[in-house]
Amino acid sequence: MTYADRWLLPDGVEEILPVEAKAIDSLRRRLLDLYSTWGYDMVIPPLLEYTDSLLIGLGRDVDLLTFKVTDQLSGRTLGIRADITPQTARMDAHSFDRNGANRLCYAGHVVHTRPKNPLATRTPIQAGLEFYGESGIAADIEVVSLLLESLQVAGLPRLHIDLGHVGIYRAIAVDAGLTKDQEDTFFELLQRKATTEIRGWVASNISDATKAQLFLALPGLAGNRSVLNKARDLFKSVKAAQVAVDQLDEVAKVIEQRYPSAELYFDLGELRGYHYLTGLVFAAFAPGYGNPIASGGRYDHIGEVFGRARPATGFAVDITAISKLGLLSKSSVSAIAVVDTGDVLQWQAVQKLRQDGQRVIAVGRNEDIAALGCDRQLLLKDGQYQVIAL
Repeated sequence: MTYADRWLLPDGVEEILPVEAKAIDSLRRRLLDLYSTWGYDMVIPPLLEYTDSLLIGLGRDVDLLTFKVTDQLSGRTLGIRADITPQTARMDAHSFDRNGANRLCYAGHVVHTRPKNPLATRTPIQAGLEFYGESGIAADIEVVSLLLESLQVAGLPRLHIDLGHVGIYRAIAVDAGLTKDQEDTFFELLQRKATTEIRGWVASNISDATKAQLFLALPGLAGNRSVLNKARDLFKSVKAAQVAVDQLDEVAKVIEQRYPSAELYFDLGELRGYHYLTGLVFAAFAPGYGNPIASGGRYDHIGEVFGRARPATGFAVDITAISKLGLLSKSSVSAIAVVDTGDVLQWQAVQKLRQDGQRVIAVGRNEDIAALGCDRQLLLKDGQYQVIAL
């Protein structure tokens, strides 16, 4: 590496300069404050853990996103977290003596081996929450409500979320007697919305015409609330799929009452996080940004790998992605300049200003104070230190 190249960062890794950093941190604080008002306790999981606990139960996708290093103390493999959810699940299982509900929230960096899309950073900052110990639909409604509250706090002009349920595909896969390989193959085709390939796969793997129709219809079950009525008719022979549709409907009814301006889009073929999510899945989108700015869902079985099975649901908000939308206030904070004279009274005046929340910068006599963002100066006038506008 040449001297001129030493300032370069790896592709997809970025630094955050003061004005944007302040906006991001302000949103982080406001989100954590919001979650606190709903009863969520903040936790700070470690940046890296043994891969034995960090990756277990989350499937291949998270494994591929995770940087792995060798621990020089133990010789075991460590992973730098690409997702905070399994860390909170471990904490709920082993760090809390609670049998009932446990609400946890967090904010921090995650690190990805590759960006999730060509314009995404590999070091996003996330804020999120997890609700453990409640299996009822009320927990799902609370979490979806908090996602919409988070979008409002972030200043999104439109509240748009996609709702789905992985239980629908699981139910028809079980009903059709699919093997694990067949289930995974169709899942991959469904995620790509590969209609032609789906028709070919169904013709080769599903001999029962009625069951085949369910798989063929799944990619097209997307749109407004009418999708749920269509799904009820389609899945009337598969009870578990009917139950999943009813859960979606129940959540949607409450959300529509609480947030009448929210735009709900139903996608019953959406299986984001399928390998570890077990029920309701949801994602929030913003105009001008192709990937979700927040996503989550129910993942009831992940705690089993930590020795304590607990129902769970939650979501994570990509604060870095939101900052790219230009919605956050990025104005710099004005400051007061002061030339240190060594006078104790001056020092006391400066400290009083700082205690009152003012930004006071000590400057040199010939320094360009305007370049530091100073629009006022602390001066001795009429025997008293006063703040004078420049």
